[in-house]
Amino acid sequence: MQQSRYPTMQYMSIDDVDRAILENLREDGRLSNVALADRVHLTPGPCLRRVQRLEADGVILGYAAQISPEALGRAFEVILDVDLTAYDRGTVEHFETTVAAFDEVIELNRLFGSPDYFVRVAVSDLEAYEHFLTEQIITIPGVSKISSRFTMKVLKSQRPSRSTAASTAASGSVASRSMASSASSGPPSARR
Repeated sequence: MQQSRYPTMQYMSIDDVDRAILENLREDGRLSNVALADRVHLTPGPCLRRVQRLEADGVILGYAAQISPEALGRAFEVILDVDLTAYDRGTVEHFETTVAAFDEVIELNRLFGSPDYFVRVAVSDLEAYEHFLTEQIITIPGVSKISSRFTMKVLKSQRPSRSTAASTAASGSVASRSMASSASSGPPSARR
């Protein structure tokens, strides 16, 4: 039997209590273990052990503060569809390495089919985007076509909105946390 060259993660079985823990932490990663235990109808000890197991098994990837793009001068987001002229290893690697290194690029995905790449860019305004596009992206060898799209209205997002952040702060939590980035800020397993 041939092994796949693509890594797969084997998760332990996740029951309804684990799902409730994950949902509550996804909504507010700053919950104390005691508050989390209360929400999922466990005592703090078993709840803490479940969170630690979910972290150790790689189900919980980490915790991070969600920062307002306006506060960082990155409120203007643009979605780029990019096609390349050639698909040799050198062209592809150069494009990916170059684009991934730009601070303005907050998401970069290679796609099956067309377009070749989906790139999400965050800058201060339209003028900053025009400069980034003409001075950075268009100058990369191998780029054949770029299509820019701007969001008219956000209808659903994993990122909290200003109103969500305000209600979270009002309920006693300073900032909402996401589980998508590194666990450099203490996990609930470290907060009792």
